[in-house]
Amino acid sequence: MRLLYFAWVKEKVGVAAEEVELPHGVTTIGELMTWLKGRGPEFANAFERSEVIRAAIDQSHVRHDAKIGAAREIAFFPPVTGG
Repeated sequence: MRLLYFAWVKEKVGVAAEEVELPHGVTTIGELMTWLKGRGPEFANAFERSEVIRAAIDQSHVRHDAKIGAAREIAFFPPVTGG
């Protein structure tokens, strides 16, 4: 599974992208964010306020309760304001 991080999420975790193998039982975006928090202080810091972080599965925006299923790519990014 490819994970992508954008904007301040990327800055806090220290990488723009990585390949990971999801542990058994991680089936939703919310569960994935909880798992990521446990990967080290940089991830705990980045996902501390996970409720504000947006996610996309294979380039489609999803809610935190979305099932990961057979996703190839998951992106995490902060809320975006237009102007």
